[in-house]
Amino acid sequence: MDYSYAFVPGQLDRAAQLRSGDAARQDAQARAYVFWHGKLLVDDAQRPSLVQLDHPALADCSEQPIFLGLTPEGPRFAVDLALWQPKEDAETIGQFTDASQQIHPGFPEARLVEIRGVMAGLSLLDGECVAVGRALQSWHASHRFCAKCGAASDIVLSGWERVCPSCTTHHFPRTDPVVIMAVTRGDKLLLGRGAAWPELMYSLLAGFVEPGESIEAAVRRETFEEAGIRVGAVNYITAQPWPFPMSLMFGCAGEALDQTIALDTLELADARWVSRDEVRSMLAGTHADMAAPRHGAIAGALIAAWADDRLHDAKAWER
Repeated sequence: MDYSYAFVPGQLDRAAQLRSGDAARQDAQARAYVFWHGKLLVDDAQRPSLVQLDHPALADCSEQPIFLGLTPEGPRFAVDLALWQPKEDAETIGQFTDASQQIHPGFPEARLVEIRGVMAGLSLLDGECVAVGRALQSWHASHRFCAKCGAASDIVLSGWERVCPSCTTHHFPRTDPVVIMAVTRGDKLLLGRGAAWPELMYSLLAGFVEPGESIEAAVRRETFEEAGIRVGAVNYITAQPWPFPMSLMFGCAGEALDQTIALDTLELADARWVSRDEVRSMLAGTHADMAAPRHGAIAGALIAAWADDRLHDAKAWER
């Protein structure tokens, strides 16, 4: 099976030495990925539409372009059309499933789409750039004011820092650690379904790492809180940057010490133990009452690897 997932890092030269100057912006090959409310501008083939930094439509940006890094084709930036208000329906923005598309008048041949719907088809380089750009924009959107004194802060270092002009406090982009775990008991895998998820979708249990907590401890706590299952040994498998809004997913494997599920109905609509045959059917889209996670999410890769008995095979995760 396919164990690939979106947003794999390593293709982009982040070129931190260029963040403090204008050389990258002045490069004739500089192009920007265009975002709006976290959505991405793509062409008819679902590929990101890259635009020049002097494009007239970028007048709808409220802040300067964020420098992502260097690619073989030139410098890449991220811009946010924050000042634009579309005519199209935008009520589903931010929901788990957003199938709406918006058309900016400056880009009549392109569409603004939910990134999770196109992430599996992005090239490795585009995927990394999109992940970096969206995560940084999410951070800026929620950190416009100084956490120390409350004054409006300023963007510096091409988007990689904010500085408060009032108290001079420096603020840096943050990443929220999240654990997602393939919890097993013999030849069974624990899957759950969130209450707000699309009908029939099942995935691995997951949750944020709390302050002062290790990855292993978070796996055990989250599994017990959500499903009442105690976990013993925990192993790290692989990770996925997840820019919704700015997380890093630590994919883990955990060995369950018991199998009686006690569901937290505030977190999950259902949880169940499944066999490898059931998982293969789910991934193939033929299961009667279970559907797989989104293509491109690390959950699907971990589930597929478990079904093939390759979850702990290091070669399966070479990128």
